[in-house]
Amino acid sequence: MVLLETLRLYGPALFMQRKPVTDITVGSKKLPKGVAVVIPIPIMHREEVWGDDAGGFNPLRFENGVTRAGKVPHAMLAFSMGPRSCIGQDLAMLEAKAMLALMLQKFSFTLSPGYVHAPADVFSLKPKFGLPVILRRLDGCS
Repeated sequence: MVLLETLRLYGPALFMQRKPVTDITVGSKKLPKGVAVVIPIPIMHREEVWGDDAGGFNPLRFENGVTRAGKVPHAMLAFSMGPRSCIGQDLAMLEAKAMLALMLQKFSFTLSPGYVHAPADVFSLKPKFGLPVILRRLDGCS
């Protein structure tokens, strides 16, 4: 749940692009076949879809699964969705969970006192000033 909430707030991709294969209507907008539609993922991961607490870190929103976390079943777009979703998403999540579990068994993490929260976006989200952390080995771990 922690990884999913982290990906919702700070996903690796800022947008995805799709082109309809036929003329379609979305809401009141008509989109002709082949027009590029850009979907801004960080905007989709905010209030209208995720609720009033969308700007906050709340891993428990995923306690009933990804499809029940937001107001619509396919609201989580960190790896896209459908037939063009990220082919490596299962492996990426498995590796991230394994690494997080191994690290949490041996270390405690504290943000450096000088850390300033300032996400910067170019093609992907990253901390504008880096992410200085202090690692401390847990007692009894070698």
